[in-house]
Amino acid sequence: MTKALIVVDVQNDFCEGGSLAVAGGSQTAAGINALLNANPGYDYVVATRDHHIDPGAHFGDPPDYVDSWPPHCVVGTPGVEIHENLTGQSFDAVFDKGEYSAAYSGFEGACAGVALEAWLAARNVEVVDVCGIATDYCVRATALDAAARGFATTVLLGLTAAVAPANVPGVLSEFAAAGVAVKPA
Repeated sequence: MTKALIVVDVQNDFCEGGSLAVAGGSQTAAGINALLNANPGYDYVVATRDHHIDPGAHFGDPPDYVDSWPPHCVVGTPGVEIHENLTGQSFDAVFDKGEYSAAYSGFEGACAGVALEAWLAARNVEVVDVCGIATDYCVRATALDAAARGFATTVLLGLTAAVAPANVPGVLSEFAAAGVAVKPA
C-alpha cells in the first residue's frame, strides 16, 4: 500500500516566538525532522500550511481564540514559513490553505491548484499518517477529513502539539469514533 506522511502547519507563527505560538511547537518540529531523517519508509511526505492573505473573521480584534485568532501566517511574513527545524527537509508538495477564509484541514488546501485529496489519489495513496500543529485544531481536522475520505489514517500523537492540552482527550474520542488510529510517535 502506498503511504504518505502529512505534516500539518509546522510554521514559525505556531512555534515558540511566533504570533500564535503553541507550547511544544519547536520540539514537535524537531521530532518530525528526526523521524524523517530516520528514513521511515513513506512513499510521499507532504506539508500543509496556513497561508493567509485576508481571511476575514478568522482574524479577530480582539480574538476569541475559538473561531477568531490574532493575525498569523500572513503571506509575505516570516511567520508563514515552515519552521527552521524542518527547512532541510524536502517535501513532495506543500498545500496552502486559508488565504481568504478560515481553513483548518489540510484537505482545504491546494498545491499548484491541485487539492490534497486529488494529489494523494493521483499517487494511489491509501494510508496516511498525520502529525504537526495543532493537535486540537488543524491536525484534528486533517485526520478526520482523511478518514472521511477513505484513507487509513493514523495520528502520530507524540509528534503533535496542542493549543489546549485539556482538549486532547475529547479529540482522541473523536478519532476513535471516526476510525482514526493513534500512535505515540
